[in-house]
Amino acid sequence: MTAAGLEPKVYIVGAGPGDPELITVKGSRILRSADVVLYADSLVSGELIASVRPEAEVLQSSGMDLEQQVEIMTAAVKAGKSVARIHTGDPSMYGAILEQMSLLKLCGVSYEIVPGVSSVFASAAALGAELTVPELTQTVILTRAEGRTPVPEREQLRQLAAHHCTVALFLSASLAEHAAAEFLAAGWSPDTPIAVVKRATWPDQQILRTTVARLAADLREAGITMHAMILAGWALDPALTDRDQHRSKLYDKTFTHGCREGIEADG
Repeated sequence: MTAAGLEPKVYIVGAGPGDPELITVKGSRILRSADVVLYADSLVSGELIASVRPEAEVLQSSGMDLEQQVEIMTAAVKAGKSVARIHTGDPSMYGAILEQMSLLKLCGVSYEIVPGVSSVFASAAALGAELTVPELTQTVILTRAEGRTPVPEREQLRQLAAHHCTVALFLSASLAEHAAAEFLAAGWSPDTPIAVVKRATWPDQQILRTTVARLAADLREAGITMHAMILAGWALDPALTDRDQHRSKLYDKTFTHGCREGIEADG
């Protein structure tokens, strides 16, 4: 154990989407206790980083390549120190952590992943949306549009969109025209609702509601090109809360489950 009570290893911590209160209790404890903090400085709240120990070594990762980051983390752990590698959102979603883990393993360095609140769920909360609406959609596809980084052929957006469920697009604001074309090619109606949340939970959070047909034009007009989550599908229809049409079975008084006996419907 280190002086602050952490094991000398690398903790890959999800910091949440932006709001410093949305880091987990465990993630916050590790951040405040670590000997070395390496963080994605362009994406992680400065308020969070301000909570580190005064004697901790704090390093920004934006100017480093993979090998430099791993070299720093490896040296620290082998010197008996704990390392908090802080990622935005949840590190399992487009966090580029596999490559870090592979090199750390080759170096004989232990690591642990601490999950965080993903921007997809922070965006849904900001919109007041349920992504899995009974009798409308029960599936959410988390993906990204193809750009400079390719996606496997079987995961092209039009093939995924053919399921006509809720689709969450990471890292795709600059590819809106392509994304919209893929939705239309998959048979989506041009007026299918889309909601875009830029910098979810940050003080300058921006929400844009649009449709498949208007997506690219409205993003251009709003000047949104990055740091945005695109949520598409009829679950994003803001009028859903005006209609009591999509109830779950969970709280249906006629539905029996393990915690409650249902009652017969009237007449």
